[in-house]
Amino acid sequence: MNSPTATLLISCPDRQGLVAKIANFIYANGGNIIHADQHTDFDGNWFLMRLEWQLDGFNLPREFIAPAFNSIAQPLEANWQLHFSDEVPRIAIWVSKQDHCLLDLLWRQQAKEFIAEIPLIISNHPNLEAIAKQFDIDYHYIQVTKDRKAEAEAEQLELLKQYQIDLVVLAKYMQIVSAEFIAKFPQIINIHHSFLPAFVGANPYQQACDRGVKIIGATGHYVTPELDAGPIIEQDVVRVTHRDDVTDMIRKGKDLERIVLARAVRLHLRNRVLVYSDRTVVFD
Repeated sequence: MNSPTATLLISCPDRQGLVAKIANFIYANGGNIIHADQHTDFDGNWFLMRLEWQLDGFNLPREFIAPAFNSIAQPLEANWQLHFSDEVPRIAIWVSKQDHCLLDLLWRQQAKEFIAEIPLIISNHPNLEAIAKQFDIDYHYIQVTKDRKAEAEAEQLELLKQYQIDLVVLAKYMQIVSAEFIAKFPQIINIHHSFLPAFVGANPYQQACDRGVKIIGATGHYVTPELDAGPIIEQDVVRVTHRDDVTDMIRKGKDLERIVLARAVRLHLRNRVLVYSDRTVVFD
């Protein structure tokens, strides 16, 4: 879409008249709504909404939209985010030794399947630096050990600040990110090689093979201090049989990991994911 748009993501306690009140904010300021979706969590009586409108012809300059809407949001006890379609997010991809998710994200970004800049790759191993050079992306090898984990995370945080990073994508980064790091930089997406909450932690394919499962999966989720328990953005599965050993499962799983991670990143970048409690609503 050539015309820039603004998107509001809103969550608040449910009550009558919310859709009208929020939509009227756009209408009263001359805006043209092009997408609107909402959901009520009946268990928690919680209202969630995504509203996108064209900025062309909108009466409020974009720097005044947030303070103007905040006067409406406060009485509603609402959590909300405002995004503009012509502001391009900056991603840092974190990896260890496996390259399949990294390459897939780089290819998709070059093909403009999602709109973002990727100026930085961070790794706890030097193995994938050649890929970074191939795509003309800065690569930083930061050794992570038990003795220097805090030091390593301080270096990582400094790089995220230096490169003005908006989102970290853990593309098979085989390290646990500390709660202290997440508190300082919470915008992190991870790919887990299992259909969570099944087979959390290490070696899920071996766990799945030992259990004789008929379906294996992959999960794209936000990172929280509780390991592999963050709000889920995207999942998918593929069938396996008794003839598949662990190697076969890993091969099939890698294909799935690429697709699920790409979908999760794209949904996040398109501002279609709303987190509430430990869950998500995905407006897709």
